[in-house]
Amino acid sequence: MDVMTHSSTFLLPGNDHGSSVTYALVVLNQRLPRFTPILWDHAQVRVCADGGANRVFDEMPLLFPRDDALDVRHRYKPDIIKGDMDSIRTEVLDFYTNLGTKVVDESHDQDTTDLHKCVAYIRDFAPNLDKSNLCILVAAALGGRFDHEAANINGPHCGLIPIGMASVGTTTTGLQWDLTNTEMRFGDLVSTSNLVQGEKITVQSSSDLLWTISIKKV
Repeated sequence: MDVMTHSSTFLLPGNDHGSSVTYALVVLNQRLPRFTPILWDHAQVRVCADGGANRVFDEMPLLFPRDDALDVRHRYKPDIIKGDMDSIRTEVLDFYTNLGTKVVDESHDQDTTDLHKCVAYIRDFAPNLDKSNLCILVAAALGGRFDHEAANINGPHCGLIPIGMASVGTTTTGLQWDLTNTEMRFGDLVSTSNLVQGEKITVQSSSDLLWTISIKKV
């Protein structure tokens, strides 16, 4: 009988990435995976993308059926709620605001997704966060509306994703964070959330890669 196993140990500090990794968690507005508390406990900053706060408020207590729901909600309080604020319920917003959660309303920006807004905040503005070796984890990125799912896979700006097999060595030019003979594989490093810097981008790789890029309105 064939046995299939799944391991998420690469998500945890002290494994393949090393103990110096800084983890940030973004929670989106889809059903929470059962392992969300593990990601939450290891993250140095937790950001809910708009209606993702509803999911934390409603579903975190369901993951701890023996605990008092209010106690769970206090334990799993997001540090930041960010987005265009068209999905979060008023009572949820008031609850977390009273607990000291920072709310960043970007309803004026309709050109980017809530995930994009959260990643940009973590990358550029999150205080007291060591970004020298930053790993952003996204909970509830898949499922629900396919257009949102596709946008989450694409991520902000551009990325390089190994398809079918690991890339033993990838080198790029023209990106803000260029790769130099870098190994990429699922379960380890995958290039996401990069930025185009030059007019010409070059990619050299030992295997096939999927190139993703967002199209900016002009």
